[in-house]
Amino acid sequence: MIDELNGLYFEDLTIGLKGVFARTITEADIVQFAGVSGDYSPVHLNEEYAKKTRFKTRIAHGALCGAYISACMATRMPGPGCIYITQTLKFLAPVHIHDTVVVRVEIRALDAQKKFATLATRCFVDTHVVVDGEAVVLMPTRD
Repeated sequence: MIDELNGLYFEDLTIGLKGVFARTITEADIVQFAGVSGDYSPVHLNEEYAKKTRFKTRIAHGALCGAYISACMATRMPGPGCIYITQTLKFLAPVHIHDTVVVRVEIRALDAQKKFATLATRCFVDTHVVVDGEAVVLMPTRD
């Protein structure tokens, strides 16, 4: 069982185990992420600028979806205690303010010697994959 302090242990994991996290992107999310990351690109913050781009409107930071993947792994599955080792991300489509991003993670491989779990990581808006990637996390053990 996962609570705010204790996630799953390496011994609890099985191939195919899944976790889900969802968040609707708000104006505040975009502004706060720009402040935290230092990424003030006008495609994220300036509607007049964004109208002249291929996107025709402002888009969310790609790394914001990456942060939602981190949130899914930290709070849903595997949960508190897992430590990010690597993450690959492919940004396949833009994400906009008011879009609901659904993150799905799934255990794909387990390394018992290193206590690593490899997870497929995907972000969806509606039925469309907008971010695709893979993460490796170091898992806590019971001993």
